[in-house]
Amino acid sequence: MTAFADFSKLYQNHKKALAEANVFNKAVVFDALVAAGITRLTIEFDGEGDSGQLNGVAAYRGEIKMTLPPTPITLHRSQLNTLGLITHSEVLTEAIETLCYDYLEQKHDGWENNEGAYGTFEFDVGNRTVSLEFNARFVDTTTHNHTF
Repeated sequence: MTAFADFSKLYQNHKKALAEANVFNKAVVFDALVAAGITRLTIEFDGEGDSGQLNGVAAYRGEIKMTLPPTPITLHRSQLNTLGLITHSEVLTEAIETLCYDYLEQKHDGWENNEGAYGTFEFDVGNRTVSLEFNARFVDTTTHNHTF
């Protein structure tokens, strides 16, 4: 095998493990949100120029803005150079951020590169769904050549 084939296989395994981790992590995050009485979350993200970030987690009970409790959550994580999943603990806010970053990597890897992307995650706790509005930026160029 070539070095590229080795890396490609490693990356494919990582992406598969990442998707598996996201299924587990989504369930434990929603369990913690239900226990905290949270009904909805909104998380905005923005990135460009090879850098990106989440812009905070807004939690709601109905229409009332809430503070998330510092509940410890055990997450599963995929690392590129390891087989399978590892576990570690984070507080709820960080676990939500990790899940969002991992969803971005799963669906739009490289979202922060070049012109980047921006958007919003919406967590509907009652329906246990996460919706992602993803807006990719791009540069458009129109070239005209003329000979007179």
